[in-house]
Amino acid sequence: MDLVIVGSIGYDDIETPEASGSDILGGSAVHAGVSASFHLPEVPGGSPRVGLVSPIGDDFSESHQSMLEGLGMDFSGVQRIPGNTFRWSGRYQGDMENVETISTEVNVLGDFDPRIPDQWSSPKVLFCANTHPSSQVSVFDQCPNSEITAVDTFMLWIETEFEELSLALRKADIAILNEEEICAIAGSQIFTKAISPILSGEALHGGESAGPGPRGLVIKRGSSGVFAHLPCGIIALPAFPVDDVVDPTGCGDSFAGALLANIAGMGAPLNDLEAMRAAMVHAIVTSSFTIGGLGSSNLQSLERGSYHARMDRYRRIVGL
Repeated sequence: MDLVIVGSIGYDDIETPEASGSDILGGSAVHAGVSASFHLPEVPGGSPRVGLVSPIGDDFSESHQSMLEGLGMDFSGVQRIPGNTFRWSGRYQGDMENVETISTEVNVLGDFDPRIPDQWSSPKVLFCANTHPSSQVSVFDQCPNSEITAVDTFMLWIETEFEELSLALRKADIAILNEEEICAIAGSQIFTKAISPILSGEALHGGESAGPGPRGLVIKRGSSGVFAHLPCGIIALPAFPVDDVVDPTGCGDSFAGALLANIAGMGAPLNDLEAMRAAMVHAIVTSSFTIGGLGSSNLQSLERGSYHARMDRYRRIVGL
């Protein structure tokens, strides 16, 4: 498998200054998977190149499953469990840089023990999206021969599961985190000062004596763009200037899906500055489409002509 994504599949109720909707297909695995599948399309007569690992409940729509499979995602790692699917409700206001969580119903995601299908145990890229750190550690241990491993998290786990999160970060090649999370992990108000102690392991539970952190950090900075500190060097890129911001939900996950899809199978991409810059450009452009619609709706219907036109415009903006 080119890319295995372990994360949540769920339904969202979203309210923004521009739009609102209920029972919107969401979750980290959905946003990352739809994005990645655009860049790793299924070869005619071949097999899907993106595999999802997640729980769904009895209430999960068969039509939604068919749609995701039709976009090129393999559901062999998705378990249908008695109960309700994960649900989240949130509200954005003002510049939509921050979201107010109204409710979270963990449901079948609460006791989920992810099991990687045997045929996926050596993926080109393994991505543990935002799930409990102990689940992330278990997944990494199930796939010791992954070519590249990547991890995401969020503030709750930093505040409540720091020891286990530190172990997951040490097992990852790349941590794809936002600026607030980077600063919280290192106890710094300036993200650039937080990078070194995270990479060395100093800022993680147990300190440097417990081992180094991830090999690289990709820091999502919202409208300020992206900053990456990688073995090949430092990359800083602006966000694409989107005129009609409708819904930022899942933007970071779609960024990660596109980034990882574009380095899958490359061979030592973390040591190749130009390859990583190109992958990040694809990720930025892809995530800019996410913002233009509720949930992952814009990505689901993304046309390659529109994508390449925006890619050309972004390259001119950044001088590539």
